[in-house]
Amino acid sequence: MPEPSVHLDGISKNFGDTVAVDRIDLVVEHGEFLTLLGPSGCGKTTTLNLIAGFLAPDAGAISLAGRPVNDLPPFRRDMGLVFQDYALFPHMSVAQNIAFGLRMRRIDRREIAQRVGEALGLVQLAGLGERRPTELSGGQRQRVALARALVIRPTVLLLDEPLSNLDLKLREDMRLEIMALQRKLAIATILVTHDQSEALVVSDRIAVMNRGRIEQVGRPAEIYERPASRFVAEFIGTMNFVAGQAVSSATAGHVCVVRTDYGQLTAPAPRAMRAGQQVQIAFRPERCRLAAATKPEAGAFLAVPGQVCQHVYLGTRTEVHVALQAGGHCIVELSNDGEQTLPAVGDDVCILLKGQDCSVVPTG
Repeated sequence: MPEPSVHLDGISKNFGDTVAVDRIDLVVEHGEFLTLLGPSGCGKTTTLNLIAGFLAPDAGAISLAGRPVNDLPPFRRDMGLVFQDYALFPHMSVAQNIAFGLRMRRIDRREIAQRVGEALGLVQLAGLGERRPTELSGGQRQRVALARALVIRPTVLLLDEPLSNLDLKLREDMRLEIMALQRKLAIATILVTHDQSEALVVSDRIAVMNRGRIEQVGRPAEIYERPASRFVAEFIGTMNFVAGQAVSSATAGHVCVVRTDYGQLTAPAPRAMRAGQQVQIAFRPERCRLAAATKPEAGAFLAVPGQVCQHVYLGTRTEVHVALQAGGHCIVELSNDGEQTLPAVGDDVCILLKGQDCSVVPTG
């Protein structure tokens, strides 16, 4: 079996008394698209800089395709990098910018011309090689930076928030282009972003980071549907919580019976739970239902009573905000398909939860 493209083993980095990266273990397989996702200051960019060689770890080992690289400078690590500001040379043409890494590697001039032409075609910029970066749009400059990173044929592609300077529509278009290009080239890619939707769209797996540590690694659907901690649940999309207590112990990946102020519910627990532990039942606004409080539906539901306090119209859907009877509030998302009647503000309602649509996470 081939070695993974990237292997981090117990990586740590401190800046004075601040722990930026705290004993991270991570593997990126050949051809995999992995995203480091988290808020500002969580350690994701520091982790990328450690992989790139711009920073040296205080502890742990970094391997690329089975080769230890802790002591290697960035230019010997066989990686392509795309930065947030693209870092293009304004005095060079597009073709010269793309060729820069090849010239530094003393590649033959004819091969440089061939590979630059191939890279321009790959990123849909054929015919624009003689232009200067200032003559290009933001999306075109982003493509040039991507071509410059790919033309050296790296083992790993590192992307440091490359779309953050683009407007929303262009950002959505470019992330699909990057995803298609990465799939075509089958190159191991690590993206740093704080944009949850971007991570969900492009990634094979997502590593959610918080305070220098990885909270959870998994496929996008797993991260969204089965968050392993309250932090992950709150950071990815919108999440509702109902407080409770675990009735019995449960191993990770199995179901847990939770006692709440509204009754008991059995739901999946991504992490191990112990009997008596304070927990939260987490559920998405689109994964619950509303019913009239006077006629709660029978069946395997947990009925959570409350009162409608607000509507938020979002075009294709409407959020119904409900103040819970026992305190706190939840959001229920209803599709604007013309088939559902919105309860009025002030109406008493029940939020109906199915265990299979929820996750049990530790409190705090």
